[in-house]
Amino acid sequence: MASRKDEPVPPLYTADQRRRRDRSCWTVVQGVLAPLQFVIFLASLVLVLRYLQSGNGFGVATLSVVVKVAALYAIMITGAFWEKAVFGRYLFAPAFFWEDAFSMLVIALHTAYLVALWLGLLTHVGLMLLALAAFASYAINAAQFVIKLRLARRGAAIRLPALAGAAE
Repeated sequence: MASRKDEPVPPLYTADQRRRRDRSCWTVVQGVLAPLQFVIFLASLVLVLRYLQSGNGFGVATLSVVVKVAALYAIMITGAFWEKAVFGRYLFAPAFFWEDAFSMLVIALHTAYLVALWLGLLTHVGLMLLALAAFASYAINAAQFVIKLRLARRGAAIRLPALAGAAE
């Protein structure tokens, strides 16, 4: 019996999916939003850490986190449109199953920040710590996507998880 290591590994995109990806306006949107969101993330991270270190600048740190959440929502929504255009489903296409699954945690933590802010559920420090947790999840998720897309760009075959393949 052949082991899973011996099985051929399909590329990230079929020829048809690659063509749809290259023709989709959502590919361009994602290409603009991803680096923009990363810049917003870095600026907000600095402001949150500055507040936690000095106790100054809560308002600007809070505003920066809210802008970061808005950018996240924008990239997640347009990313779902991209995934539909390329793979025929809005979320959990086998090629990006685990990235999408982890994205749900990212969205949950960022949304929890907004809820806690609007309802006054946490102290200022508590809010900033929640923002850091949300930012850490975002950094992990961004790394997942960057690694996957770099492999695809190099033309490397990517082993899709068995679970994701069964999702179709």
